Amino acid sequence: MPDTAEAVDLARRPPTQDEAACAAEAATALAQARAAEGVLAIHREDGTSVPLAPAVADLVIDLLDGVAAGKAVTLVPAGAMLTTGQAANILNVSRPHLAKLLRDGEIPFIPVGSHRRVMHADLMAYKDRRDAARNAALDELARLGQEFDAS
Repeated sequence: MPDTAEAVDLARRPPTQDEAACAAEAATALAQARAAEGVLAIHREDGTSVPLAPAVADLVIDLLDGVAAGKAVTLVPAGAMLTTGQAANILNVSRPHLAKLLRDGEIPFIPVGSHRRVMHADLMAYKDRRDAARNAALDELARLGQEFDAS
């Protein structure tokens, strides 16, 4: 079993193959252990059970699925303020590129002393806009390709 420092490191690095395999097995076991209404019961050593609501069970299983897929996973509370480094990691861009997005007003930020903080919700809104624009461009390319093939 890894020590706590190594386990926390999963937010900064992709999981190992062993960690991904364990996560996949755990996600499958938890999904199969859910009751028909989606409730997952965790059993204590004394035999009593603690029910997890379906939304919480979904969150745990999604987390394990992310690790199983080989992704570095971080849980971010709603309303969290992120550093520019954290925000850049979430977008999978460099910090200088994120700084340009902030300067250009693409993503709102809050100055904190000499630093900038980004609200998680604002970052996700930007990511959704960016992803929608990419998907629209891909759809347009596909349409143009079909028109070209038809002529």
